[in-house]
Amino acid sequence: MSLRPLSALQPHVARGLRGVIFDLDDTVLDDGELGLEAYAALFRMREAGLALVACTGRPSGWAEVVARTWPVDACVAENGAVVWRKYAPGTVTLVDPVPPDERRARRAALADLARAVVAAHPSMGLSDDSSARRTDLAFDVRDRRRVDDAVVAAARAQLILGGARTFLSTIHLHASFDAADKATGSIAFLVEAFGEGATTALSRWAFIGDSDNDAPAFAAFRTSFGVANVRARLAALTVPPAFIADLPRGAGFASIARAIVDRRAPCARGAPE
Repeated sequence: MSLRPLSALQPHVARGLRGVIFDLDDTVLDDGELGLEAYAALFRMREAGLALVACTGRPSGWAEVVARTWPVDACVAENGAVVWRKYAPGTVTLVDPVPPDERRARRAALADLARAVVAAHPSMGLSDDSSARRTDLAFDVRDRRRVDDAVVAAARAQLILGGARTFLSTIHLHASFDAADKATGSIAFLVEAFGEGATTALSRWAFIGDSDNDAPAFAAFRTSFGVANVRARLAALTVPPAFIADLPRGAGFASIARAIVDRRAPCARGAPE
């Protein structure tokens, strides 16, 4: 499995980008915290003319805060199911394609399924951000808890048998009755908000991530990047990111941003990272 270093990113590719979509946990965030270097990288990309969209498995409630307060155009949340879109500084709107009655029914069915999973696997428990979720439920498997991989696999199989779609991030096992993933949710937003063609968006936007639930986006977007810690998850990825940073998490994100911005400069000649 060949991963190219950031030094292989060509200036014409960077200049052809309209925007960047990026994961949060263990991509921008370091153990759940936002560092200065990663946050500053967002402003550098913004100043270089790039639109920015966060894309996370974290809840809708978190995404609203990110969309309101970060230098981004939107935050796609809950693995692509909903979007908080920024229209003006501090002004955001929720985009949920599922009608309220259907959403309530799905939430109730998910709650029943989650209770059955916890009853069968007592070491499983819901994440501490579940109260802020709208479309899915997340089980904490590697954040505050450390759940055995075999138990996670058994719980995942039970969720699928119950009709749910599942995603595994670096910290959570997600369950949802929605059809979206990070790629389809992001593309639908780009089409609606930026007037992109569903196909052209794949070459005009880059994606940065680190984990299993980023797999659909790594496969979809022509220009994709992984922070260094993605190496631990390569066996689970059908298609790896095209480029990989030498550094993990927030520092890796900052180095990817720097590579993109530097190569967008008029004098860029593919200088090393």
